[in-house]
Amino acid sequence: MPLFQGLSAFPLTPADDRGRVDTDALAMLLQPLVDAGVDSIGLLGSTGTYAYLTRAERRRAVEGAAACVRGRVPLIVGVGALRTDDAQDLARDAQAAGADGVLLAPVSYTPLTDEEVFRHFVAVADATELPLCIYNNPSTTHFSFSDELIARLAAVPRIAGVKNPGPPAAEARLAVEALLRRVPPGFAVGYSGDWHAPDAILAGGAAWYSVLGGLLPGPCLALTRAAQAKDEQQVRRLDAGLQPLLALFKLHGSLRVVYAAANLLGLTQAQPPRPILPLGDAERERIRQALEAVSTAVYAGAA
Repeated sequence: MPLFQGLSAFPLTPADDRGRVDTDALAMLLQPLVDAGVDSIGLLGSTGTYAYLTRAERRRAVEGAAACVRGRVPLIVGVGALRTDDAQDLARDAQAAGADGVLLAPVSYTPLTDEEVFRHFVAVADATELPLCIYNNPSTTHFSFSDELIARLAAVPRIAGVKNPGPPAAEARLAVEALLRRVPPGFAVGYSGDWHAPDAILAGGAAWYSVLGGLLPGPCLALTRAAQAKDEQQVRRLDAGLQPLLALFKLHGSLRVVYAAANLLGLTQAQPPRPILPLGDAERERIRQALEAVSTAVYAGAA
């Protein structure tokens, strides 16, 4: 399967309160993803708190992940940074440490123009031999890619896909088809946003870049395969089972919920980087109940 296809699972990056990555704890999070057979692992995405880690710790995370995964699942590594030269260095580090592809967001403080973003992406794509995926995440970067800009970037060598925010279900087919008409064949149009992405895959999207997949790979992989097979009834059934947890994503933000859920599942005791605070006892109890509800739904579906 091409790199930017199927389920790309995005785990958190466990680190101590000074930002030193715990590679043993990271391996504990990655092994279930490998065992489940996800199509790729999205390391150092937003859930992987790339923006909170130094260059050295980001490389340490990639090296640790590559040592754990050992080529069994492709690694797509986030290389976003404020400066173009820093993003180039991060891309080179990722390649040297064992990444199979890179994911680039237009991180900014001063708002960027389309031309600035275009040149930034061309420069980073030229820095390595790795395929690059555009990370369109307006909620964090405050820059939104137009279909026109994505199509322009899709003509650049090594820019091979896009990770777009999933459109609402009622808009998914028109949005996916409109973009696919603009990009060359083989350019992978994928989607994030766990409550919208399955509809985008049903509509013809190539990949689901999933936060929840980094925590619960089994049901997310089943949902991806149903969407790829255009089995809408199965998609609706599986998606309904995940809703208790996704509702908390919307309420508290997926990053806070994933840390708490990973703690509750015994996957890691790492806490989010400050200034982000862990959720309180009441919220954690709601997350525990949501995890139980998701587990019950998955078990009922399997039966």
